Order: sequence, then C-alpha cells, then structure tokens
Amino acid sequence: MSSRYPSSLLINSIGGWFRCSWFVCLGTSVLLSWCAAESTQAFAAEQTLTQSLSTETMAAKFGGQVRYVESNGIRLRLVEAGEGPLVILVHGWPESWYSWRHQLQPLAAAGYHVVVPDMRGYGGSDIPAEIEDYNILQLTADVAGIVTAVGAESAVIVGHDWGAPIAWQSALLYPEIFTAVVGMSVIYSGRSQTRPARKIRQEPDADFFYIDYFQEPGVAEAEFDADPRGLISRLYTSRSPGTPTRPPEVTDPRVSAGGWLRRLGEPIRLPDWLSEEDLAYYVGEFSRVGFRGGINYYRNLARNWDLTPQLAGARILQPALFLAGEVDIVNRGATEEQLAQRGNRYIADLREVILLPGIGHRNQQQAPEETNRILLEFLDSLELER
Repeated sequence: MSSRYPSSLLINSIGGWFRCSWFVCLGTSVLLSWCAAESTQAFAAEQTLTQSLSTETMAAKFGGQVRYVESNGIRLRLVEAGEGPLVILVHGWPESWYSWRHQLQPLAAAGYHVVVPDMRGYGGSDIPAEIEDYNILQLTADVAGIVTAVGAESAVIVGHDWGAPIAWQSALLYPEIFTAVVGMSVIYSGRSQTRPARKIRQEPDADFFYIDYFQEPGVAEAEFDADPRGLISRLYTSRSPGTPTRPPEVTDPRVSAGGWLRRLGEPIRLPDWLSEEDLAYYVGEFSRVGFRGGINYYRNLARNWDLTPQLAGARILQPALFLAGEVDIVNRGATEEQLAQRGNRYIADLREVILLPGIGHRNQQQAPEETNRILLEFLDSLELER
C-alpha cells in the first residue's frame, strides 16, 4: 500500500476512527434510547392520567353527580348538582359537560338544580349513526326531553357556542317548557332569509374555511381523531387571548394546502384557565368516542333551515341574556350596542348584552367567576318558583 503516511500511523488512525465512530454510534444510540424512553414515559404518564380521570371522579371534584336518562329516544349522560329551579347548560364544539365545570357548584349553592348533558354525539351519550340524526329538531327535542326525564316541568336554558343556537331555538320551539334563555358567544339574529349553501367538497384553490372543510363526511374527523390532543390544545389556545403559540406550519390559505391542525399554531404553554388535567379529560373523551358526532352538527345547516319554516320572522318572547368575551372571534369585534341591535329584532325581552373585557371565546371557562355572577344575577331576577 502506497501512502504519504506511515503504515502504523494509518492503521492507528483507522483504528481510532473506528473507535471514535463506535463511541459516537454508541452515544447516539444511548441518546435515542433515552429520548425514546422519555417519550414513552411521558406518553404512559399522559395515558395514566387520562385513564384515571373518570367522569364520576371529575364530576365529584366539581360538586356534581353522573346520571343517565332517556330523552327523545336516545340515552344521554348528565352531570347534575343542587336542588331548586332547573337550569340546563348546553355545551358547544368540541367540548362536553366539562366545559361547565365551574358553574356546577356556584349555581347549586345559590339554590338551583343544575343539569349539564353531554349532547348527542359526545362523551357518554349516544352517538347516532346518520348525519341527519343531528338536525336542530332532534337537538332541541333532546334538551326538552331532559326536563321531563329529571322530573321537572320547566327550565331555564343556557347555551354556549353550538349550545347557543340550540338554546335560542329550544326557546322558540318549546316556549311552554323553557321559561328563560341565555346565549353565550352566538347571538340570535333570526332565521336566515336564504337557505345556507355548503359544497360537499371545496375547490382546491378556494380559501380554507373550517365549516366548509367539515362538510365532506369522513375527512375532518379522520384528521382530528388521529390527534385529539393536537386539535383541542391548539383550538382552545388559538381562541384564548394572551396565550403564546408557535407560528402555524401552514400559512397558504388555499384548500389544497391541507387540513386544519397545521393552520393552528401549537401552544407554547396551555392557557392559564386550562390545566393538564383539564386537557387530559377532554382528550380522553374524544379519544374514546371521536369527533364525528359533533362535526355532524355542521353538516345539518341547510337541513335545519328546511325543517324550520315556522321560525321565519319568529321572536323569542322569554326573558333573555346574551354574554360573550369582548374578543371572542365569533363576533368579529362587534360592540355591545351592535349586538343588542342585532338581537333586539328577534328577542323581545333581551334584558342585557354583556361583553367581558379581554376575554375570548370560552368565557365560562376563561372568566368563570364573572360569568357566574352575571348568570346568577339574571337567574335571580326571574324570581322562579321554588
């Protein structure tokens, strides 16, 4: 072998290279093994936490008890607390009874029977198979049926996010049952004069919009079911002012750029109002039952219009309250005066419109004490029979 270097040096160098390479490989292997072990331990810890958070345990933590009832031909899981006039709290998407955890004990302590269902398609309630099973007539009938199922004759209904349209339309469709109504985040502005139009498939070059993305069966739920924690942590954080997030991975507005998760910034930390335990409970529930049921609500927008011609021009006559966060993205910067003007056309007794300063979309979780104070002031003003 011809070489500029002595054979012994070359051999030693080669041997040294092999020894160094072996140590590097060994170090890399150890590092990868350590990372894998850490990841496995973190995953196992999260799984253990999720599995330990039974609904019975979580309900008891916030002063509630779990109950199952038959309503409108399906089985619903309720969490309830207290005795007195019935108040039903209706959650939105993607949530559960747990979104009202901070309201259970305060309302019960004030002398109200608080009932919080997992709506159909969620948590421990039945998940009907067909898309049309999630139309507004079924959803309002579910809530009306709860009143009878718990032995009451009437109730005040409170709804947030998707729960708000259900609450407003329950008041319209069942005025003999619901004596007052509170909407949070979504004001009632009447039945649309035109039928909602949603394409089942979006054009690749169209701008991405989540409601349009939800229309094709099987698509959105496949993305979300694959990463429940990713969706819930990103979605809750993106609508929580002041919580830092990383830049979205996808900034191309076109549909062809992909689904929704990568368009939402990953949280650097959770919002102050959402603990790891809170997140683990939500993740556990959606990991178990998936997102299909809740997404089906969005697939009935046109059908809901078809089913409710009787609501054209109808006004809500019961005492009503509207409450939201001042920076709730749903209302796009509308002021209290603008929202009141919008609501007064269709709500005859809209007693107050309140926007909580600095609060985002989930006001009952982000500002529970202020939400409870306002809600109790409204309930007490009704002077319900006890």
